[in-house]
Amino acid sequence: MLPYSLKLPPQLQQEAEKYATDQGITLDNLIIWAIAEKIGSLKQKLDDPNFPDIVYCRNIEGEMIPKLRGTNIQVKTLVIAIQNWRLTPKQVADEYGINEEQVINIMAFYESHRQEIDAVIATDKIIESIYND
Repeated sequence: MLPYSLKLPPQLQQEAEKYATDQGITLDNLIIWAIAEKIGSLKQKLDDPNFPDIVYCRNIEGEMIPKLRGTNIQVKTLVIAIQNWRLTPKQVADEYGINEEQVINIMAFYESHRQEIDAVIATDKIIESIYND
């Protein structure tokens, strides 16, 4: 393996060193671990080439969530707005500051990935009911 010199911004280096120490590893090992994890997630290629406006992003729990590319709008959010709140695609577009074509594309993605999205929505309902009781 060839050595590679990496110059981190001081604040990032301090934070990385702290996390490395907390994990009981060297800064080099933390950097290798982080790069390996990032490459692994990029290799997953969950994005559906039929829907270039939808991209999978990892949430704080580590789950891969489909979102509208370039936004933080989750597919499930717009599906709920249309199905549960009975909003039209135009109303959803206006509410979320996107265009109607994007909403229509998200709903087409939903139709193609219905089982996956419905499972996430059902899980959210269960969690919500637990916390509301």
